[in-house]
This record gives sequence, structure tokens and C-alpha cells, in this order.
Amino acid sequence: MSLMPQVPFGTQPGTPGSITPSGPSIPQFPGTQGSFPSPIGPPPGGTFSPQPLAPFGPPSGQGPFSPLPGPIGPGGPGPQAQAPTAPPPQFTPPRPLVTAFAIDPRAISGCLFRNTFIWLTNGERFWLYPVFVGRTSVAGFRWNGFFWTYFGIDTNRIEAFSCFW
Repeated sequence: MSLMPQVPFGTQPGTPGSITPSGPSIPQFPGTQGSFPSPIGPPPGGTFSPQPLAPFGPPSGQGPFSPLPGPIGPGGPGPQAQAPTAPPPQFTPPRPLVTAFAIDPRAISGCLFRNTFIWLTNGERFWLYPVFVGRTSVAGFRWNGFFWTYFGIDTNRIEAFSCFW
């Protein structure tokens, strides 16, 4: 015994399992007005418009996925971290008397968004405009003699630095 009403196969378009001349149709259910193949009908409010989800979970500071304490400063170059519009000073500052095996990130974080002269352990030296200081790295804009380019370096490669306004 069947609980489904007996309808001649393929004679009523829009019924579950019906076949049209172009092939099988998407099943339609009563009360959906042919717009949603769902037995519960359209969502409240009429039409459905999907909303994009955040790319990596809920917004910062909400829910169980809140970010852990991490870098010092903003998270990379963004609207608040743009390259300087002017070149750095045209002089080389005197090298600090104190040098270290590795630079403490907290010490160099005081140079965020300031022209900073960097001396590396390999002898290189250059102007840097730091915009990010992490646990073991510094990133910002390095002056190449003509324009600023984005640059990042491990703090254990920095031998000395000096900040300027």
C-alpha cells in the first residue's frame, strides 16, 4: 500500500520525480511556488541573499577564536601602515656604542613609524621605516636610494639601530 497519491508518471510538471521533455526536473514541493526545491519553502522575508563570511572566522575579539597576544604593532602594511612620502634623512647617523647579538623586539618597537637606521651583522646598513615588529622579525619600508620598498628581516640579523623623527 502506498501513501503517495497515484499520479500518472510525468504528467504533472513540478511534482517530485516528474520528467519533462528536456529531462528530469528538480523536485518542487507544495507551497514553494516553484522557486525553492525545499519542503520547508523560502526563508522568512521572501528572497534569500547569501552573505559572505569572514575569511578566517569571527571578527577579532569575538568568540572562541579570538587572536592570541602576538605581534607588537599593526599586523602588516595596511591603511595605517603606508610607506613614507618623503625620503629619509641624507646623513648616516653615528653607530651606537652598544651592539647586541640579537635585537630585542621590544627595544626596536619604540622605532615604529619612525625613520630608523639599521646596521646588520653582515655589514649592510640602510634606512628602514618599521611598521611591524613581531617576536623575531621586523618589517617595514626600506629606502633603496630612490624609493621605499617593503622589506622584512629577522631580528637576529640586526646588530644595531638608531631611530629618528
